[in-house]
Amino acid sequence: MGNALTAAAAGFGTGLSLIVAIGAQNAFVLRQGIRREAVLPVVAICAASDAVLIACGVGGLGALVTAWPAALTVIRAVGAAFLVCYAVLAARRALRPSAALEAGGPAVHSGRRAVLTCLAMTWLNPHVYLDTVLLLGAVAAGHGQLRWQFAVGAALASVCWFAALGFGARLLAPFFRRASSWRALDGLVATTMLVTGLTLAAGA
Repeated sequence: MGNALTAAAAGFGTGLSLIVAIGAQNAFVLRQGIRREAVLPVVAICAASDAVLIACGVGGLGALVTAWPAALTVIRAVGAAFLVCYAVLAARRALRPSAALEAGGPAVHSGRRAVLTCLAMTWLNPHVYLDTVLLLGAVAAGHGQLRWQFAVGAALASVCWFAALGFGARLLAPFFRRASSWRALDGLVATTMLVTGLTLAAGA
């Protein structure tokens, strides 16, 4: 029992260390949380996707991805194009503030758009496969028969992080009552998406 808990704790720490850094997905979840738009489905998609990818990595999918590098190249190219386009939209919001910047004014069909964007942000990001499938899978393999306990800990880290980021972001709502704050956030989102997209494009 003690060894199982140790493996789970190692998985929790490793998983948390990989997802805490600001990135395209985290920036998107943060913005949705502040606006209080489709927070539950966005958090659920991120956490469930991580759980699936972690299971795939622990189950040996990492070896298959390594053996077929062309798959990552295609994902990298598509993901780069998507992130650059999203960066342009975020930059337009930052440069041209409108009523859509108000935390209490969700746009029509914003929930459906948020879900589709979140799915694309998650599954078209090659870093997800490199970190979650390959890296976590490799670290989990080092725990031998306790690798699935390690996986449970890593998946739990994703649930805790995305729940805290999505639902905790509302605490920042008073600060984001000013349009200038939304412009700053969208500027950060645009920069994060653009840098990530260009980095992926260079690698593709």
